[in-house]
Amino acid sequence: MTDAPVLTSIRNRTGIVELNRPKALNSLNLEMIELISEALEQWRDDDSVDQILVKSNHPKAFCAGGDVRAVRDGALEKDWETVEGYFAAEYDLNARISEYPKPYIAVIDGVVMGGGLGISAHGSHLIVTDKAFAAMPELAIGYVTDVGLAYRSQRMVGNRGKASSEIAKYWGITGYRMYAADMLYTGLATGYVEDPDSYIEEVIAKGVENVETSTVDGAPLAEKAEEIEAAFRHTTWSEILDNASPRLREELEEYTASASPTSLVAALALYDFEEGVQDVREALNAELRLGSYLVRQPDFAEGVRAVLVDKTRDADFQPETVDGVDRQAILDVVHSAS
Repeated sequence: MTDAPVLTSIRNRTGIVELNRPKALNSLNLEMIELISEALEQWRDDDSVDQILVKSNHPKAFCAGGDVRAVRDGALEKDWETVEGYFAAEYDLNARISEYPKPYIAVIDGVVMGGGLGISAHGSHLIVTDKAFAAMPELAIGYVTDVGLAYRSQRMVGNRGKASSEIAKYWGITGYRMYAADMLYTGLATGYVEDPDSYIEEVIAKGVENVETSTVDGAPLAEKAEEIEAAFRHTTWSEILDNASPRLREELEEYTASASPTSLVAALALYDFEEGVQDVREALNAELRLGSYLVRQPDFAEGVRAVLVDKTRDADFQPETVDGVDRQAILDVVHSAS
């Protein structure tokens, strides 16, 4: 074994990417992004590799997100070249996965958040277990739903049989945790397995198209889908709250109590923009523009401090309410030419 944060190998025509930064719950740093990108580029035209399989060596985590603590350090030093270089490399990897010409299988057996979804949800197969859950909690750190998930989640079709921009927004805005049934219902996951290790060995031996997976019923989101869609078909946060049922409104206010108001406005603007774009790269370019704007705002450094550095969860976001956010400035950034 090696100390490298990503281990790559080829087994029986399968290119294997193993996330190997367990002390950080496999949070993606720039070195990991570059190692994954290099492996995918090497295997793209390699006739000895038929499929890619991504897994974690951590018993409780696939990937807890991007290495935003390091990004915060760069922001505090006003090292914008490094900060923006990190996001540019990460988003380029997300796009490469989305466009990859070979089966790309991610096996999720634990937590996957933020950047972890960027290296899994854009592939052809996302396989989950009972231990898997997915969330996009970026609003609590003064950032925004990124890595192309505002694009991808609005186009997913799962057991429900149709995509839902409104459910996608609900998931990304609130930081709601989707477990296996919800992931299959929405289409974030493509299959369920009880034993991930056996599944991985079978995929390596037979090829992913020759290995069956199961599904899971009873998605909690199914019970409130109509309520969510009635509220989230509206544009602004105040309109969403005004059109939410009393039960849903209470839930939304609870879930977003720790969110940056600026991030809340920005995420809604981003979702609306990405609903209408033509491809994932256009979406990711908008995220790069918006991210460059947000990391320069005080809420980002403050949010990362409160959640990940001091872990006090006492962020002092400014402005304190969405009414004080300059929404037009955000819209101008999102819609500006790249």
